Amino acid sequence: MTLSRRHTNKLSPIELVRYDRQLPVFGIEGQTKLKETSVAVIGAGGLGSFELLYLAGLGVGKIVIVDGDTVEESNLNRQVLHWEEDIGKPKALSAAEKIRRFNPYIEVEAIPEKLTESNAEEIIGRVDAVLDALDNWETRFLIDRVAYKLEKIFIHAGIYGLEGQVIPIVPGETSCLRCLLPPKLTSPPRFPAIAPTVGIIAGIAVIELIKILTGIGESNKGKMIVFDGSTMEIMRVDLKPRPNCVCVE
Repeated sequence: MTLSRRHTNKLSPIELVRYDRQLPVFGIEGQTKLKETSVAVIGAGGLGSFELLYLAGLGVGKIVIVDGDTVEESNLNRQVLHWEEDIGKPKALSAAEKIRRFNPYIEVEAIPEKLTESNAEEIIGRVDAVLDALDNWETRFLIDRVAYKLEKIFIHAGIYGLEGQVIPIVPGETSCLRCLLPPKLTSPPRFPAIAPTVGIIAGIAVIELIKILTGIGESNKGKMIVFDGSTMEIMRVDLKPRPNCVCVE
C-alpha cells in the first residue's frame, strides 16, 4: 500500500539519538517510513493508552486520537495515560497532552468525538492506518467498512480479562473483519480488564502494524493472534473469508 508523504523531512540529529536503540531493528529507511506515517487510534482507553505510548515511542510521525468519552475513576486501573487529576476531562485531550510531552518530535491531533457514520470517512481518509482500541463491535465494524473502502491498514484488537486477540487487515491482501468473524457480535455492557493483558495486546497490535509498514519480520495479515494469559499461550488462527462478503465480491 502507498503511504501518504506528510512527513518527508529526514531524521534530525536529535531523532537519530532518540531512536538509537531501535535503528538496528528498522534501519534509517524503516525509521523514516515510521516518521512519514500517520495513524488514527480510535479509543483512548486501556488499549488506546498503551498503543499511543508505543506508537509515540517508535516515532510514528502523526497520531490522531479519537474518543468521545471522559475520564472516570474506574478507568485508572488500566488506562495509563489518564491520572487522578484527569477525571472528568475528555479522554482524547488527556491522552494527547501526555503523548505530546512523551515525544515532542511527532504531531498529535486530538478529536474529542465518537467515531460515527458522519465523521468516519473524513477521519480515516486522512491517515495511513487505523488501530481499533474500542470496547464495542458496532464501531469496530464501522471502522472496518470505512477502512476497507478507503484502502487503509486496519489493526483490530480486543481483550477480555486475561485473554485478547489481534487481527491485521490490509485491503487487497486480506479479507475484511466482518468477513472473517461472525456477522453478528454483541458487546457486553461491562467486561473484565486488567492492565497487563491490555499492554500485551496493544503491543502485539503495534508490532503487527510496524511489520506491515516497514517490511520487517513476518506479518500475520488476515490471521487472528490469540493470547491466553492464564496459560501464557499464543496461537495464530487462519481465518477464512465468507464467500458472500462484500469485500470479496
